[in-house]
Amino acid sequence: MPDALNATALRKSYGSTLALDGVDLRLGEGELVGLLGPNGAGKSTFTKIACGLVRPTSGVVEVLGHACASKPARARTGYLAELFRFPGWATADEVLVLHQRLARSPGGAAERARLLELVELSAAAGRRVEAMSKGMQQRLGIAQALIGDPGLVLLDEPTSALDPAGRRTVRGLLEDLRERGVAVLLNSHLLSEVELVCDRVVIVDRGRTVAEGRPAELTVPGGVEIETACGARRYPDACRDDIPDLIARLVAEGERIYGARVVAGSLEDAYLSLVGAQEG
Repeated sequence: MPDALNATALRKSYGSTLALDGVDLRLGEGELVGLLGPNGAGKSTFTKIACGLVRPTSGVVEVLGHACASKPARARTGYLAELFRFPGWATADEVLVLHQRLARSPGGAAERARLLELVELSAAAGRRVEAMSKGMQQRLGIAQALIGDPGLVLLDEPTSALDPAGRRTVRGLLEDLRERGVAVLLNSHLLSEVELVCDRVVIVDRGRTVAEGRPAELTVPGGVEIETACGARRYPDACRDDIPDLIARLVAEGERIYGARVVAGSLEDAYLSLVGAQEG
């Protein structure tokens, strides 16, 4: 089976501005990959190239073995833009009917009902978009990206307008897509969400890949924290094996110890160490 997405040496310039500078990125079947980076890093440009909306300056992008802008590739790609707007007068069901026609999907009413159920909008099928909350519109946008049973789904900030319950719904949906063999590229600023659901993470900055790997591989230990009568003491370079000696030394100095823990690193820590200075 060909990769769901395979980008090689991808470059894109807008005049003198270089948005992408030789990015390589691959998604296997059923793989969920998070694309992270500060504003202007090239994430949305990459996503638009992958779904055929923007032409690269150079490099190659294939979707399921086809050129990304070709008809076969676009027929197997679902896409939710970061900024989207549905007609306010249209109902949720009518929005999906429109996108079924655009995608030439033969799924009909059964497909629409299934997708609305997936994003927990079954009860709102007849509600107009203008009467929906921002979060409901976001979930409707995810539903339209799944029309036609795509093999690759590109989601640009899909949880930005969702409350915690809505984000949990989307996490469950993403896990379901993975089980069905659908590859997902998730472009998001919510690092905690990416850390929870993604198999791999790619961090880009200024158009280049600066880190790639599983979330656990990118995080670094945060040291050891010991709770004393005088407050918490942090030892950033210590590890679990250092705890007995640290406690013994503190007790010898007259400190009272109430607890000790290894401080786990997070994807956010790794991200900020790579691009935090530039982003700030």
